[in-house]
Amino acid sequence: MPTDTKTATNSIVDALNWRYATKKFDPSKKISASDWQVLEDALQLSPSSYGLQPYKFIVVTDQKVKDELVAACWNQAQVAQCSHFVIFARKNEVNAETVDQYIDLIAKTRDVPVDALKPVHDMVNGFVTGATPEKLAEWTARQTYIALGNLMTVAATLEIDNCPMEGIVVPEIDRILKLNEKGCTSVVACALGYRAADDKYATLTKVRFPKDELFINI
Repeated sequence: MPTDTKTATNSIVDALNWRYATKKFDPSKKISASDWQVLEDALQLSPSSYGLQPYKFIVVTDQKVKDELVAACWNQAQVAQCSHFVIFARKNEVNAETVDQYIDLIAKTRDVPVDALKPVHDMVNGFVTGATPEKLAEWTARQTYIALGNLMTVAATLEIDNCPMEGIVVPEIDRILKLNEKGCTSVVACALGYRAADDKYATLTKVRFPKDELFINI
């Protein structure tokens, strides 16, 4: 293995060992514009089923709004303390029009005729139009978790602390952020910023089950 590949691999593992679910952020420390651009790129480039990206990322940096969101997140203080609070929301409407728009984007981006993409169109459209509203809601919600994982990993490589949060009151989050008007529904959230010096959880040894209990090699 080339040395540079070894170094990169070690850096990724070190970053994942370094990160933890930050319980207390330093409110005085903010993510720089350049670092945030990298995190935005990571979210935009996150994989999703069929590549449809059936979600929205709501980024909250306004302190008054973050303060208001605390109660809707089971009073988790990190919401108010963090630099950036990201809500991952699923799109409420994913339909044939969504597929048409996506196919048009592929054609434009890759400079290919739309007609050449008919097999792809028919496959994706068949899934979207054939699924029940409940199935689509479940599917779109699951896609947000792929993006969440990607964000957390990239943030760790930049030594930006983060804390994922499923503990959110969806109706309240949606009301405060007017997400219904934006055509989406909140699913999960993530607070990002920099750990406080006195966060006792930062120095705890990471606890994970051993690989022989996690992996099944066939």
